[in-house]
Amino acid sequence: MDLFARIAERPQLLDGGLGLALMARGFAAGECPEEWNASHPAEVADIHRSFYAAGSDIVNTNTFGGTALRLEAHGLSARAVELNEAGARLATGVRDREFPGRLVAGDIGPSGKMLKPMGDADPEALRASFFEQAAALVAGGVDLLNVETMFDLTEARVAVEAAVAAAGGRPVLASLAFKPAAKGYRTMMGVSPEQAVPALLAAGAALVGCNCEITAEAMADLVPILAGLNGGTTYAQPNAGQPRLQGDATVYDETPAHFAGIVATYPAAGAGIVGGCCGTPPESIAALAAALGR
Repeated sequence: MDLFARIAERPQLLDGGLGLALMARGFAAGECPEEWNASHPAEVADIHRSFYAAGSDIVNTNTFGGTALRLEAHGLSARAVELNEAGARLATGVRDREFPGRLVAGDIGPSGKMLKPMGDADPEALRASFFEQAAALVAGGVDLLNVETMFDLTEARVAVEAAVAAAGGRPVLASLAFKPAAKGYRTMMGVSPEQAVPALLAAGAALVGCNCEITAEAMADLVPILAGLNGGTTYAQPNAGQPRLQGDATVYDETPAHFAGIVATYPAAGAGIVGGCCGTPPESIAALAAALGR
């Protein structure tokens, strides 16, 4: 699979917010999202189906917190391989049966552990955990790996290197969560695009992009910066507005039309892959697909 050939043909459309979609199907606070790959496979498969039907070229597996290190919080670290393989097979199964020709990205998020000087996590333990997850996703049939929502450059580099080692030649994407700062954009750990992109490309990432933390408007100025640092092409997934509590529920107020109108401008600024992050429903992806002329 030649990801860059697909991008050259047309911008690739990612999916939206898996967390919001899980909550709409009964997911409760304190549950483990990845465990739903085993206990609620029909609901997870339906989420993937809804995003493919909305127009997504690529869907992410329900494995964002799937490292054994992060699953420790739920007492599920011993099931890391099982839950990641199950997540991959759910997404690829929907794709193979109903949407042939589309892609599945194995989703890899932060470990939840802090490296020095902020914490005492062992880099090699992180590497082993990321490799185990990536290898399980590959065994489950994913087409590419997506290391996302990273804040710490050292952890991001370790995750990318581990993913590349397990990928068997599949593309590895890497995105960080940037916010506007006094001088440019920074992650919460102070990492700039100028630091992140060359380091992660050197680690083996095919593209370095941005996701989460900020809205479509705030991300619009970041896209051309990242594209330039990547050599012309990046990828971007903003949140669908800023979250707020309404009773016990987290809601996002950005309308699909507003989200789509802004994100549809990203390809002209260098984003070869676009989609949504937290709070982005299939309706917003459908609106984006329409805005992109699908």
